[in-house]
Amino acid sequence: MDRVSERGGSRAGVRSTARVVARDDGRGSTALPVMESEGSFAIRRVRATGSEARVLLVGAMSGPLGGDHFTVEARAEQGAHLHIGSVAATLALPGQVKDEARYDVRLDVADGARLDWLPEQLISANGSDLRVTTRADLAPAARLVLREEQVLGRVGEQPGRLTSRLTLYRAGRPLLDQELACGPGAPGGWDGPAVLAGYRALGQLVVVRPEFSTDRPSSTVIEADGTAALTPLEGPAVLVTAVAPDALRLRRILDAALGRLV
Repeated sequence: MDRVSERGGSRAGVRSTARVVARDDGRGSTALPVMESEGSFAIRRVRATGSEARVLLVGAMSGPLGGDHFTVEARAEQGAHLHIGSVAATLALPGQVKDEARYDVRLDVADGARLDWLPEQLISANGSDLRVTTRADLAPAARLVLREEQVLGRVGEQPGRLTSRLTLYRAGRPLLDQELACGPGAPGGWDGPAVLAGYRALGQLVVVRPEFSTDRPSSTVIEADGTAALTPLEGPAVLVTAVAPDALRLRRILDAALGRLV
């Protein structure tokens, strides 16, 4: 598939979609009746243990570039356990088209199901312009582990423009709605002491477990220097936010937090 197509003398970005549906097979495992991909995505099922079905997103092209629109849709039906990761980091790059690129993630988790969304980092390269929106819709007894990591610029370069919005709904009611814009053209103060304080890697970890309804962790600073904190959300959920000097340190912080929560 070509990266761009001609439309009236202008160039249009690539439209890429990946869809996964996980279903309890009634024998203690999780089946994948839907596993579709097109454009820049390929999906591969990999070995897993227990009832979990594990899939990896494979980038078949570079990007997203300017004007591209990537979409991932995943649903875990009742009793299923779906784990989604990626083979490598996603690198947002400038393209021939100067339009904003988009990356939309839509997650749907039924009662008694669990979905782990644990991709590799998103890197915002100099000159890129990417908007990421992630939305998770959860049934009352659903479980979710969601990690997002953004790295602003490759080594030695300034970042591109990155806007990231994360929203979670449980039983139709909002649990979380947050947005952060970084890089050239973003609202002032994004790199100041109240937001990133000069750090270039940032991440969020959300864990939703029915057990948190009666035994929810309290607010706490995870890192002694104040670069990571745990915040209870309304409902059986917690949010961990962190900043770090690099992707490796960020992953270590979030992995340690996840080990405390699941």
